[in-house]
Amino acid sequence: MTSRPDARTQPPATRHLLSIARAPGASHTPGASRTPGASRGPGILTVPVWERFPWLVAGFSTRQGGRSAAYASSGPPEQNLGFTPDDDPATVALNRRRFITAISKQKPRTAPIPSLVTVRQCHTGILQRVDRSALPLATPEGKALLRGDALYTRDPNLLLGILTADCVPVLLADTRTHAVAAFHAGWRGTLARIVERGVGTLRRDFGSRPKDLIAAIGPAIGPCCFAVGEEVLHEFESQFAYAPSLFSEAFDSDPIREKYPMLFLTARAPGHSNLGPQIHLDLWEANRRQLLAAGLKASAITVIGECTACTRLPNGRRKYFSHRSEHGFTGRMLSVIGATAP
Repeated sequence: MTSRPDARTQPPATRHLLSIARAPGASHTPGASRTPGASRGPGILTVPVWERFPWLVAGFSTRQGGRSAAYASSGPPEQNLGFTPDDDPATVALNRRRFITAISKQKPRTAPIPSLVTVRQCHTGILQRVDRSALPLATPEGKALLRGDALYTRDPNLLLGILTADCVPVLLADTRTHAVAAFHAGWRGTLARIVERGVGTLRRDFGSRPKDLIAAIGPAIGPCCFAVGEEVLHEFESQFAYAPSLFSEAFDSDPIREKYPMLFLTARAPGHSNLGPQIHLDLWEANRRQLLAAGLKASAITVIGECTACTRLPNGRRKYFSHRSEHGFTGRMLSVIGATAP
């Protein structure tokens, strides 16, 4: 376990964290981002190195550019793409239509707008194959019928979608067969090797070869902000030989405690105080390591590297929804991937 200073600017004035430095070989590549104002189109984050594949439609949503007011506080409407209890379903459906239309029109196409397929996520290792013949796979309101945490298909003109608000979205594409997959990898899904197993499933069902696969790890809570308990550390250590490299020690502090340390002295026995370092987990690197273990080349993996909990826009507003930093009262981002017809 390591502990290193993080140069990231932390928005809350009272939080000072130390986090893991980037692992050797990790490619942290900021996506091409469009962050619109309230009257402009949906906020979309794409993978620049994927632009050379004209058949591939993929991207990650940001918080900006929608019509939802549920989580906007006093700011402009936002792009909530999840059917959360606090937002109007009709508004969410409108946000989804605008986002899908915008991301589909980024490339020249004559085909109709692709059909969105999502999944009822439950923090498991369950993968669901999507076949066009099974459509529709949603209620009339657009809510998912399938249950699991990953979708994969080889059928064209489908967009596979994963909803997140801190968990890791991973998008995967086969440049030879045009098969695609989308994964929801929280710490439980990562522990279940959902991404590694997904690569194996593409090999089994579609004959995919790891050397032909490309992957993008999208915005998610970063090692700067993702504090976990010792039980999570022990779970990972029981499953992965490289687990120690995924964890770091971090310190939460505040100006009052730093100025008046005597006020916070404790008489508790050593090891029983709530003071001291926290354990932080790097889910970006955990999923990158799984992709490598599945046979992907390091150069084929893009890590966006933006933390959903602390990344801010120049105006100081949050760029992403974050379940943890907003204490559960927040919207959802949508990460999508699909292939156009030949």
